[in-house]
Amino acid sequence: MSLPTKRSATATATPSSSSASATSNFPPMKKAKSQAVSACSPLDHSCNKNGLHHFSSGTTADNDVVFDPSSMTLDDDPKLQDFSPPAAANLSRKKATPPQPAKKLVIKLVKAKPTLPANFEEDTWGRLQSAIKAIFLKQPDSCDLEKLYQAVNDLCLHKMGGNLYQRIERECEAHIHTVLQSLVGQSPDLVVFLSLVERCWQDLCDQMLMIRGIALYLDRTYVKQTPNVRSLWDMGLQLFRKHLSLSPEVEHKTVTGLLRMIEKERLGESVDRTLLNHLLKMFTALGIYAESFERPFLDCTSEFYAAEGMKYMQQSDVPDYLKHVEIRLQEENERCLLYLDASTRKPLIATAERQLLERHISAILDKGFMMLMDGHRIEDLKRMYSLFLRVNALESLRQALSSYIRRTGQGIVMDEEKDKDMVSCLLEFKASLDTIWEESFSKNEAFCNTIKDAFEHLINLRQNRPAELIAKFLDEKLRAGNKGTSEEELEGTLDKVLVLFRFIQGKDVFEAFYKKDLAKRLLLGKSASIDAEKSMISKLKTECGSQFTNKLEGMFKDIELSKEINESFKQSSQARTKLPSGIEMSVHVLTTGYWPTYPPMDVRLPHELNVYQDIFKEFYLSKYSGRRLMWQNSLGHCVLKAEFPKGKKELAVSLFQVGFIVFYTFLFLGLLFFAPLISR
Repeated sequence: MSLPTKRSATATATPSSSSASATSNFPPMKKAKSQAVSACSPLDHSCNKNGLHHFSSGTTADNDVVFDPSSMTLDDDPKLQDFSPPAAANLSRKKATPPQPAKKLVIKLVKAKPTLPANFEEDTWGRLQSAIKAIFLKQPDSCDLEKLYQAVNDLCLHKMGGNLYQRIERECEAHIHTVLQSLVGQSPDLVVFLSLVERCWQDLCDQMLMIRGIALYLDRTYVKQTPNVRSLWDMGLQLFRKHLSLSPEVEHKTVTGLLRMIEKERLGESVDRTLLNHLLKMFTALGIYAESFERPFLDCTSEFYAAEGMKYMQQSDVPDYLKHVEIRLQEENERCLLYLDASTRKPLIATAERQLLERHISAILDKGFMMLMDGHRIEDLKRMYSLFLRVNALESLRQALSSYIRRTGQGIVMDEEKDKDMVSCLLEFKASLDTIWEESFSKNEAFCNTIKDAFEHLINLRQNRPAELIAKFLDEKLRAGNKGTSEEELEGTLDKVLVLFRFIQGKDVFEAFYKKDLAKRLLLGKSASIDAEKSMISKLKTECGSQFTNKLEGMFKDIELSKEINESFKQSSQARTKLPSGIEMSVHVLTTGYWPTYPPMDVRLPHELNVYQDIFKEFYLSKYSGRRLMWQNSLGHCVLKAEFPKGKKELAVSLFQVGFIVFYTFLFLGLLFFAPLISR
């Protein structure tokens, strides 16, 4: 007998005795069936075991999986191999047979759409309605939030979101209507009533947030997908606004209470700012803030400050009134930060400024501006400037400043009895105005121009007199006798005087007087500082140009040249041989066009002086031929040294006085000599 080359793989093997015995043991096939199911997942289209079996799934009416025994191979379960004949088993061990293609296991599923229970929507809404009522009544609910959230999801998934939204809206509206109606006729105490309204609002906000949390899926699906449908939160606000408007007593009483509380706070009483903040935020959230509250609030504010402004203007002086206005504006700004809506700030501040400032601009200026300026009240003027700036009233302030400067300055310039102090008073006045301009008026350019215009008007009220007095003032400051003044202080004074000089229209008049005084200082050696003199010339040159200072600069050149001529004369042969002893003379040779014009005057001088003049003239003409010298005796001066029994004395006199002094000296000595003879 030959051995089979391939092992039978099907359940219908040859009917031999050994095969029959194997067939009698087939009931364990059920076990193989279960193992085959466990080995292959019905969601997979291939079985990983041995990489052989492929099947599809299906269901019966009872959703049971049905297997076809003819598609099952014996190789699928190693236990089934135990029922093979021993000989075949031994042969199979010796020679392996190639695997046979497997038949597919077919699983058929019957597609049947599940159906909802008949009362699904009503039962689900019943649970949700019970929870919503419990939320409104502040009572616990037996159903947890997760189940309620899932119930909303189920309704939305089955296209019942529209009905659910309407039912929630009806529940909220009924509750809001009831709550607002309960406020009608409540406590006459406005603060207590406002507390009830605030409690009602806070409860509604908390309740709507809880309902929105449960129905969040409704907000995210139905509301977003449906146009013109508000979110649950906005729906609650709209219902509250609707029923609040249907209860005018509640709304009016709430607004009145808020206005009364704010008025009490303005009068200095303590109020509950947190309550005000919550209620005004309620008005803002409802979208009725501007119409229901802001408009009557601004009207009340206008009336309040109109009455207060009139009262304080009559009872207070200007500095105190300005401080009060500043404090009021700060309070209103703080009120906007604490509980009023940010949009109210601008109209509120404008209302307060209009009633407290704009209506009283003229009264404030007439009553207190001059007093503040005279008193040099820097801080009060600064406060006035900042407050007037807020209401665009700086033009009125500028005009008041111009009038003040003209009125005050006129008293300084036009008083002839005070001519001696006019320049110093004007400098002090100008310095005061400059300080006020810098510290109080914020260096406003328009105010600076106002000061300049007013001073130009003042300086030229008396034509040439201020120019002459300014030149005299400079002469006084630049003279050597002006002790106790440092170079820095002198330079500062020159700069200040130069400011007044700019306002002079007749600058030629100033030049004439200044040149005359400068000539005396240079010729008599009375100048405090040549550097200061040259500095002043430089300033004038910057202001008026080189044409204005050409002659003044020529005067300095003559002085320098005269020093060189005198040194040269003292070293000349004429001076060493011909000069009379006991006399020292210094000559200034001046250019006629540079110096002031002096009328010639004949003077009888002592013989020694005449000799000295002739010798110097001879020397000068020998050095500078073609020139003509004219002696200006009126500009000469002498220092006479005399010895008296009690000491030496020096007399500084003009050249005119020399002859008189000599005459009277000899007369005095002659009387002393002849006195004893007369007495005899």
